[in-house]
Amino acid sequence: MTTRDLDYKPLLLVPVLALIALPLIGSGSTWLTLTVAGLAMGMIIFIIASGLTLVFGLMDVLNFGHGVFIALGAFVATSVLGAMGDYTGSGDIWRNLMAVVPAMIVAMLVAGAVGLAFERFIVRPVYGQHLKQILITMGGMIIGEELIKVIWGPQQIPLPLPGGMRGSWLIGEAAVEKYRVVAVIVGAIVFAALAWTLSRTKVGLLIRAGVQDREMVESLGYRIRRLFVGVFVVGSALAGLGGVMWGLYQQNVIPQMGAQVNILIFIVIIIGGLGSTTGALIGALLVGLMANYTGFLAPKVALFSNIALMVAVLLWRPQGVYPVTNR
Repeated sequence: MTTRDLDYKPLLLVPVLALIALPLIGSGSTWLTLTVAGLAMGMIIFIIASGLTLVFGLMDVLNFGHGVFIALGAFVATSVLGAMGDYTGSGDIWRNLMAVVPAMIVAMLVAGAVGLAFERFIVRPVYGQHLKQILITMGGMIIGEELIKVIWGPQQIPLPLPGGMRGSWLIGEAAVEKYRVVAVIVGAIVFAALAWTLSRTKVGLLIRAGVQDREMVESLGYRIRRLFVGVFVVGSALAGLGGVMWGLYQQNVIPQMGAQVNILIFIVIIIGGLGSTTGALIGALLVGLMANYTGFLAPKVALFSNIALMVAVLLWRPQGVYPVTNR
């Protein structure tokens, strides 16, 4: 999708939702705090969902086991950060990053390697068979969760924020948590990297072409299967990165955390349109903002708010805000 062809109407959904919430919340400082928290939550969900939306769009794979890579990334981070106490205990955010960045890299490498095995032994035998994909990938996630329990134990493990990322900055009367600003920045970097790769590189061109017409790409002599495997591995690695971010956001990790986040991921992908990175970003930001606004205004409604959001968007655009493929 080129800049000229881009439909700008869905881009207005995020600011419109924020503006609707402002008079309902009443306090400008509270609204700002909730908005930043919602954007941070949305960016973390986007990181997790961005790889899966490409897997959906390009490979037509219903991978319900995506959550295992989220949990795996988070647990790997607990081990890496636990061994770097001198850096995480510092009040200097730059020293904190010297621990957090390696933890993210290791988590992505481990999740990507497991994703490679997951694709080879679990997903590949059921290409084109959606019902079997759902069943076998859910089974793979259950097995993955049990293996995580074997390695790290079944109990909740704390994942405290590094010293320099704790606390808040005051903007007027609004308190903006430092880590949430970091999460927004990391999410923006991931989106920019994906957007540049998809729009400016040959690999991105092949991915977009494969989403639109797989047979044509194969007829030109490109090995689309290898591209599929690469996309799956990258998607798994991004889930691992998102797991680190989500674990730090929650400040604890449990083996079932991936399954808990899965529901939000699929809502994001459905809202965004299968295969659309920009759509996934918009969907994730809407989900993050809606969860925080309704959690403040009507906590009992918060559990159902994102379902209602998805229904409202689909009534407007049944294929999502930026559909890439017709299923």
